[in-house]
Amino acid sequence: MKILTTQIRGLLERISGSQEEAIEETARLLAQALVGEGRIILAAFDEMEAVTATALHGAEPLRQAVRYTGDISLTTADRVWLIVRKADHPAAVQLAKQLADQFIPFAVLAADSAEDSNELADLALTYISTGLKKGLLPGPTGERIVEPHALAALFIYEAVKLSLDELLDDE
Repeated sequence: MKILTTQIRGLLERISGSQEEAIEETARLLAQALVGEGRIILAAFDEMEAVTATALHGAEPLRQAVRYTGDISLTTADRVWLIVRKADHPAAVQLAKQLADQFIPFAVLAADSAEDSNELADLALTYISTGLKKGLLPGPTGERIVEPHALAALFIYEAVKLSLDELLDDE
């Protein structure tokens, strides 16, 4: 338990230290929807749906947030936040291409760094990386285990929401 706690603390500190600017940029992008006629569309995949559940049903819901569905009608006033474990997720890449073609600004949260060659980073206006590429702990046979992608995403969500709320309270 101590090793896990230490590793998770380290992960969150690395995110905090290396992604602060990207978190603020993402908050500014999402704020554009809230000061206009738009919505924040959350397009989360797999276990990252935890962020959508928190944003919609948590103790402090995210204003004007809605879950992405394939039949949702998007406008250029909307801002989309793609939240995915890996940047090569086929459905996320396909959605990113559609958003780019429709000139709908979007942010991405994924494990891969923006410096890695990935299409999501190239297409997104803002990009946050969890930096989580392998398990945090050594397993019994030497493999790496414990990949807390959703935990890292929830931490980033809370940081973006704090920054977003600060931006909107200043207006």
